[in-house]
Amino acid sequence: MNPLESQLEYPFGDQLPSSGTVMEVAPGLFWLRAGLPFALDHINLWLLRDGPGQAGGQDRDGWTIVDCGISSDATRDAWESVFATALGGLPVLRVIVTHCHPDHVGLADWLCKRWNVRLWMTAGDYGFARMMSAALPGVDGVAAIPHFVRHGLSEASMREKVEGRKSYYPSMVPAMPESYHRIVDNQVFRIGGHDWQVITGFGHSPEHAALYCAGLNLLISGDMVLPRISTNVSVFAVEPESNAVQMYLDSLKKFSHLPADTLVLPSHGRPFRGLHTRIGQLNDHHRDRLAEVVTACAIPQTAADIVPIMFRRPLDTHQMSFALGEALAHLNKLWHDGVLVRETDDAGVIRFRTA
Repeated sequence: MNPLESQLEYPFGDQLPSSGTVMEVAPGLFWLRAGLPFALDHINLWLLRDGPGQAGGQDRDGWTIVDCGISSDATRDAWESVFATALGGLPVLRVIVTHCHPDHVGLADWLCKRWNVRLWMTAGDYGFARMMSAALPGVDGVAAIPHFVRHGLSEASMREKVEGRKSYYPSMVPAMPESYHRIVDNQVFRIGGHDWQVITGFGHSPEHAALYCAGLNLLISGDMVLPRISTNVSVFAVEPESNAVQMYLDSLKKFSHLPADTLVLPSHGRPFRGLHTRIGQLNDHHRDRLAEVVTACAIPQTAADIVPIMFRRPLDTHQMSFALGEALAHLNKLWHDGVLVRETDDAGVIRFRTA
C-alpha cells in the first residue's frame, strides 16, 4: 500500500466480489465487479434494492443498476449470473449511468432492452455517448490523430497505434438507448426508501453524475474520486481549448459539505472512508504536476514533450492517449491562467512556454 493510500480507511479490507456475484456494502446496496481489457482491469458496478413509486412511477418492487460495464460477452455473462442468483425473482426497474465512458455505459442499451426499462443519465453525458457510439466526425477515433499531431505526437509507430483505435469507443459501446430520463445537478430522487442527491462534476467527462445518500451516509462517486489513482482529466479533439483541470478541481469542491466519515463507493479500487483526505491528495497531485509543467516550459514544450515528465513509466497505446490528453489539460490550465503562452510553428505544431 502506498503512503497516500494508507491514509484512507478500507472498511471491507481486501474483500472483493468475484465475477458474477455480489457483496452487500450497505443495507440494500450490493457491489459487483466486471473485468476490463486494460491495465485498469476492473470496474465496480452497483445494484440497489428499489421499491414501488420510486423508479419513475413504477408500482412494483425491484432493483436499480448503477453503471453497466463494457459491451462484451464476459460482462453480459456476469450480469446474467447476478440476475439468476441475486435478484430474488424481482426485476430491474431502471439503469443509472454516471457518465459516458465505455466501462460505465457500454452495456446500457443491452440492459435497458433486457429489462424494458429507461436509462437515467445527465444530458451532457448521454449526448456525448450517442455521438461517440455513432462515431460522428470530430469525436471519432480518427479525429484524435491530427489533434495529437498538433500537440507533438511524431513517432510514426505510435501514430499508427493511435489510428488503429479509431473504432475504440463503438467496439465497447455499439449502441445507446434512443431515449433516456434526464438527471440534473442537485436533483433528489428515491431509491429503496432513501433520498439520493445528484452531484455533477466536470473535467473527466462532460457532465458526470455522482450520487449521494445522506440516509446511508455514502457516495457513489463514479470516477470523480478514486482511492488509488488520480481521475483522468484530458483535452480531446472536439474541445481543444478546454480547461479540464480547472473544471475538475472546481468540481471537487462540490463534495466538501459531505460528512468526513462518508463511505465512498468508487468505480475503481475498493470502497473507502476518508473523502476529504483523498480530495486533499488530489488537489496536491495536480498542484505538483502543474509546478512540474511550469518548470519544464522554461523551454517551449509540446504536450508530447510533457508526457514523460508527468508519467515516468512505460505507457501502452491506451495509456498514451490519456496521458497526452492529460498533459495537454495541464498545459491548457496554465495557458488559461496566463502563466504560459502558446506558439504555433510553420508545421502547425503547438508549443507552450512561460509567459
